Amino acid sequence: MASEDKNNQVEEKKEEYKKQKGMGFFKKVKYSIFNIEKYPEMATEGTGKAISFVAKLVVVLAVVLSVWTLYQTYQMVQEGTNYLENQFPDFSYQDGILTVNSEDVITIENEQFGKIIVDTNTDSEETINQYLNQINEYGVGALVLKDRAVLKNITMIGEISYNYKDSLDSMNLTEFSKQDVVNYVQNGQINSLYFSVFISLFIYSFAMYFINTLWYAIIIGIVGYFTMLLLKMKMRYVAVFNMAIYALTLSTILNIIYLIINILFNFTIEYFSIMYVTVATIYLLAAIFILKTDLVKKQAEVMKIIEAQQLIKKEQEEQENSKEEEKKERQKKDKEEETKDKENKKEENKGDVKNDEPEGSNA
Repeated sequence: MASEDKNNQVEEKKEEYKKQKGMGFFKKVKYSIFNIEKYPEMATEGTGKAISFVAKLVVVLAVVLSVWTLYQTYQMVQEGTNYLENQFPDFSYQDGILTVNSEDVITIENEQFGKIIVDTNTDSEETINQYLNQINEYGVGALVLKDRAVLKNITMIGEISYNYKDSLDSMNLTEFSKQDVVNYVQNGQINSLYFSVFISLFIYSFAMYFINTLWYAIIIGIVGYFTMLLLKMKMRYVAVFNMAIYALTLSTILNIIYLIINILFNFTIEYFSIMYVTVATIYLLAAIFILKTDLVKKQAEVMKIIEAQQLIKKEQEEQENSKEEEKKERQKKDKEEETKDKENKKEENKGDVKNDEPEGSNA
């Protein structure tokens, strides 16, 4: 018996530890997609756990995006090196400034890499914005300026800018020429640059998608909060926000799948962002309505329990009343019997007195 009690205590402690530790990542992914009734339970773990969960999802998305962009960069470098060596004018870089020996703007259009514009002579922000608009209209491409390069990829939100001085000084590159670049690529020394590009892409992608995901969670959470007010449900916005984060799980996974499909088959969905938000909103609202239904059921059960308790109480009162009445009847009967006994005794006493009179008393 003692060993059984000890085992039970150990199991209880394990269960308590699991509850304190919370659900695992993959279990949360499963619940977030297939068991939306678990949203309130997951939301009680706190905002920190919810943000940590979505951060892990965004890490996967950022890795997929960074690997693909790095692969595109590798292909661009290989083809670009051939183009530089044979067709591109001479250029040089020194102390953060790139100089191309051409007075004209160089525009290159490629089906794979998009529109590439090279202009190392302009300082006009208006002109630079015009170049960026042209690249955005094309969908993908790059703008090469004298102090920085701006990349635009269809899988990116916005553009990513690389400052030459910040990027190249870390690799101790302060000056080079066209021939130096060709030799650098062909000798395999560029691998360290690829690693730096991957890290930069990952940090940028993670930050952008993480901030966007939290922003979507805030908006969807507000929709969910007002829905709860309409349904006359009381819940803090923080809890609804946590639920909104879990509601974005399927949308984020669909985003990862969409990126992979886009990478492999160049397939685009024009209104994917609308679908992204819509799916998450539907999940959150479904969770709220399920929660409301459960509350109604629980209230109905509570009402039944109260009614049953009232019925039992009424029956008990009736039983007590009937017992009281029986007791009174019994007491009444006992009194009546007692009275009768007294009367019978009196009658008997009278009879005895008559029998005791002298025989000559009647003479």
